[in-house]
Amino acid sequence: MRKPAETELEIHELLKQRWSPLAFAETPVTPATLRRLFEAARWTPSSYNEQPWRFIVGTKEGDPETYGKIRDTLVPSNQSWAQTAPVLILGVARTTFSHNDAPNSAALYDLGQAVANLTLQASELDLLIHQMGGYDRDGARAAFEIPDTYALAAVLALGYEGDPSRLADEKLQARHSEPVRPRRPLPEIVLSGDGGAFGTPSPLLGPP
Repeated sequence: MRKPAETELEIHELLKQRWSPLAFAETPVTPATLRRLFEAARWTPSSYNEQPWRFIVGTKEGDPETYGKIRDTLVPSNQSWAQTAPVLILGVARTTFSHNDAPNSAALYDLGQAVANLTLQASELDLLIHQMGGYDRDGARAAFEIPDTYALAAVLALGYEGDPSRLADEKLQARHSEPVRPRRPLPEIVLSGDGGAFGTPSPLLGPP
């Protein structure tokens, strides 16, 4: 299913085609393809070139134990559909710099950039990703013995699009097939600090 973004201005095709599915095919993602995805993430810029991101990766075929541990931390509403994905990924970030152990306030920001790179590379390979915040962080930290110096971010379900009729109920099927992906208008997100309160649209956008 193609669900290109209905943009107001022209943007890159990979950005237009990216969307978050709920139904995944059983088709496995090969190790070679996974390496390409994480190579894209590896070349993300980061504060002091710290590269704080780490990805815990499980696949149904190649590493079912890790896959099961990630799946079991998901809240039931996410687990019901995410378990159709052949790959589950937990993103974490080291929150201190390795050269001096000082706090790295940019760690989660840099992890987010890495996930964005990974997501765009996935789009180029006709793969889809759905990112989730609904999971048991304490349970995941315990399951993978993640040190306190790492912050837990999102879980990613990764794979090729599947048949929405495999989803558990009609509400999930409708969400998967919904063509509209609303976005805030530019004046809400591009702001100015010139003589106005926070929330003032930037004049750089031009007239509405």
